[in-house]
Amino acid sequence: MKPWLKIFLIGFVLWAATVTVTAWTVNPNLVPTVVLLGSFLVPVTFVVWAYGRGMSADLTVELMFRAFVVGGVLGVLGAALLESWLLKPSFGIYLGVGLIEEGAKLAALMFVARRMTRRTAGDGLVLGATVGFGFAAFESAGYAFNALFTPAGLSLAQLVETEVLRGVLAPVGHGLWTAIMGGVLFGAGRLFTGQVIFTYLGVSVLHALWDAMNAISITLTLVLTGKPWQFDQLRIGKVPQVTEGQVHLYTFLDLAGLVAISVAGLLWLRATAQAAARR
Repeated sequence: MKPWLKIFLIGFVLWAATVTVTAWTVNPNLVPTVVLLGSFLVPVTFVVWAYGRGMSADLTVELMFRAFVVGGVLGVLGAALLESWLLKPSFGIYLGVGLIEEGAKLAALMFVARRMTRRTAGDGLVLGATVGFGFAAFESAGYAFNALFTPAGLSLAQLVETEVLRGVLAPVGHGLWTAIMGGVLFGAGRLFTGQVIFTYLGVSVLHALWDAMNAISITLTLVLTGKPWQFDQLRIGKVPQVTEGQVHLYTFLDLAGLVAISVAGLLWLRATAQAAARR
């Protein structure tokens, strides 16, 4: 059995057992274990898979560990500080988040790779993915922790739902975008090149579209099927009731949008990897 698959299966069994025992005993001391196992399982699995595809001896276990932990934490902290200082509620907040978080991960990647004597585009793909998955793991832990608290009290079910959803989506999120960025950056050899700047802006736009897809789907649903009375309620600041057909349309648009963004990112990653192989 391949190492990454063994890690995933063992980790999943441990996480499922912890969730079951926590629900059975109602022991709050087990909640941190649920949060950590659920948030780190998929990111760690993909990092191990990526490490197995490393393209040079410069990608040591120590460097990968630093990229995941140090790079992930620095990225999360840098993004949190910049977002609190620079972002205000507005239509462009999603793009702002994309630019800030992708910039923070890029800076973290450059920091952990600063002592590498030789950098190949293939190494950049792997190390970028590692930083991105580290960022995703720590961010998911925060989301899972917040999901635990509801107006009705602590909700283990909501915590588990959040972790499952973020785990399923993790492979086509932060790790994918930073892998593309790392491959292009290491391939170019310098930060300020047209290709690197274009890639940074491109992955930031993908990130922004991903975050905004919920709002985009709601807007498109109202534009396509909105009733006059619904727009009247919106004008006076009330949330209108929606029809069953609108719910189905919203769900379809939201899922289709996420799939389209994921496919675009994966195709871009494939092109970057092929360019790295040619070098």
